[in-house]
Amino acid sequence: MKSSVLSDDLASNCAMFNQKKGMVDSQYYLPNNIGVSALDCGEAFRLLSPQEKMYAHYMSRAAWYGGLAVLLQTSPESADIFVLLQRIFRKETPAQLEQVATAVGLSAEEYKAFLVYAAGLYANMGNYKSFGDTKFIPNIPKDKLEALVKASQAFQEQPNEMEALWNGCSCSMFSLEDRQKQLGLGDKGITTYFSGNCCLEDAELAQKFLDSKKLSAYNTRLFKRENGGKICYEVRLASAVQKGQKLLDGECDSCCGSFNFEDKEFSVKRGDYAALMEKVSHYLQQAQAYAANENQRRMLEEYRRSFTFGSVEAHKEGSRYWIKDKGPIVESYIGFIESYRDPFGSRGEFEGFVAVVNKAMSQRFAKLVSSAEVLLPELPWPQEFEKDTFLKPDFTSLDVLTFAGSGIPAGINIPNYDDIRQSEGFKNVSLGNVLAVAYATQKEKLTFLDEEDKDSFIKWKGPSFEVQVGLHELLGHGSGKLKGDQPRDWRTGDETWDSKFSTIASSYEECRAECVGLYLCLNRDVLSIFGHEGQNADEVVYINWLSMVRAGLLGLEFYTPESKSWRQAHMQARFVILRVLIEAGEDLVSLEEVTGQDGKPDARIRLDRSKIHTVGKSAIHRFLCKLQVFKSTADVEGGRALYDKYSTVSDSGTHNFLRLRETVLLRKEARKMFVQANTKINGDAVELVEYESSAAGLICSFVERFQDDVEKLESDLLQMSRNDAPCWCS
Repeated sequence: MKSSVLSDDLASNCAMFNQKKGMVDSQYYLPNNIGVSALDCGEAFRLLSPQEKMYAHYMSRAAWYGGLAVLLQTSPESADIFVLLQRIFRKETPAQLEQVATAVGLSAEEYKAFLVYAAGLYANMGNYKSFGDTKFIPNIPKDKLEALVKASQAFQEQPNEMEALWNGCSCSMFSLEDRQKQLGLGDKGITTYFSGNCCLEDAELAQKFLDSKKLSAYNTRLFKRENGGKICYEVRLASAVQKGQKLLDGECDSCCGSFNFEDKEFSVKRGDYAALMEKVSHYLQQAQAYAANENQRRMLEEYRRSFTFGSVEAHKEGSRYWIKDKGPIVESYIGFIESYRDPFGSRGEFEGFVAVVNKAMSQRFAKLVSSAEVLLPELPWPQEFEKDTFLKPDFTSLDVLTFAGSGIPAGINIPNYDDIRQSEGFKNVSLGNVLAVAYATQKEKLTFLDEEDKDSFIKWKGPSFEVQVGLHELLGHGSGKLKGDQPRDWRTGDETWDSKFSTIASSYEECRAECVGLYLCLNRDVLSIFGHEGQNADEVVYINWLSMVRAGLLGLEFYTPESKSWRQAHMQARFVILRVLIEAGEDLVSLEEVTGQDGKPDARIRLDRSKIHTVGKSAIHRFLCKLQVFKSTADVEGGRALYDKYSTVSDSGTHNFLRLRETVLLRKEARKMFVQANTKINGDAVELVEYESSAAGLICSFVERFQDDVEKLESDLLQMSRNDAPCWCS
């Protein structure tokens, strides 16, 4: 349900929730003490040439405007809440608004909770956590937030518009109806990749249709309606060009139109997120003038064609030029990339990043690439399941200037197009300034470990994760043949890994890559590449494996018992690995429920370091081989049975994982938020504008990010949101 079209039931639920606010699980709030860290890229940016700074600036602008599409990809209310916050903070800074908050009766903690909520919405580009897909709501009574909104200068200047905006999104903002607690398809949650009346069967039929037309789902959404008693589906392509607009010479329109498929009517139309895609194309054109080489120029030309006309084929062509652009000083990638948040696993969320190469760290990754052909034969599957030739990719460490989307990862392996990765290559990037701050942990906040492990964990977590990211991205995602010479095979060229394995594809692949990292980090030559020898190397191995089993336990936060579903691909993968290592026996991994010093339920997880190279290695060897064979031979049935077995969370068996989940929720630490810099042109130069590491700093960065055409942008976002509002009613 969306905007001002609110049912009586939802309004009643919203009122009832406010009366029972104290009973709501804390996982639906962002705590006031949440970590907020600035991504430091000042030194890297200052070392760029004037041309490189201009290129980085315009690529960042393209990324930020495209990233706003994530609001429309996340929930019905996200865009409206975003505009509400932008209008409030454009008129008054967080410091100025605090005086208003005090005047209308908010305590200091309540006002801070509002700032944290606003920062959280910006950082996640919507009101669902980017890591875990759980909804978060303001940790402040609705009536108090309403009083603050109505006392704000923005409301005083435009009372009618602001009241309509508040009335349209406030109830959804606070609602925690069961279906609205998490992202999902049908009755399992909320999604705006599909209209509210779609279910898994609709997604499966649409995928068959798209495969039959050789259309990728990456930049699409699906809307279902009835027309004269007949079910009709609208496939909407993200593009600046809309229906009825004249296409350029040579740009084919054959993918659009009406089609009959399995006695259902399908229509394919352009124009989703049109206003945003137009801005992306505009800034990519500006960036072209500052491209470093012909590959970059042609890459941007194809990207522009993709976002203008909704062509995934053009984006794939741009990705080919991107792969050829070896070792650029300013690295970037942009588009509908990762499919984690599509409940069906085929549609990509928009993201765009711009980053500067860290030369010292990149040298280590280059050595790892050079060693890949020696390391790949060590992987446990038979040779026929490995690529005939390893296509050596770029592997660089980058300091992020801009990362627009719902969240920032530690490392990336792209492009995600199977045919390009298999036969033409890919790139790996490790995001150095993200790693530097994302996983820094205070000893008192370290949960579920023995005291004697904590100091070593803090010391070696960063170095061990650097090794794991390198192996995960390069030799995890970069290994394995998609087509094995087996009875079951990838029979048609129209099917992809995502479309074939659909709902488990992302997590299964992350699990395979994580296992590769665990397996190959046991190699002394790998550890030496990263500068670890002797006892230090042993510590890196131990902490890497200990981090993985602890992460498997922490992963229970991202499991929803009511729908028996996982909300985060990586954490599901890590839980699976934990189960595999527990099953290995011989006390390799022990998991015990205990009572904490505070008298509340707690847990301890232990790893026998003396058995990692024997029991542990053998267990990962067997499991990894199974994962790869099922993937190579397109054995969906076998792969799903294996993965579902280890993904199951129950209260039976050796460990009561459902009860342990409650303990994990009790002691969870909120994921950090990142403050990113802005760039602006001053005369002939590009300046970097940095912000403080706080919720207020994060808010200010977003307010200043879209100043050029703010009123039109906000109007466009609201219009796109309202156009789709009727589609979310199931």
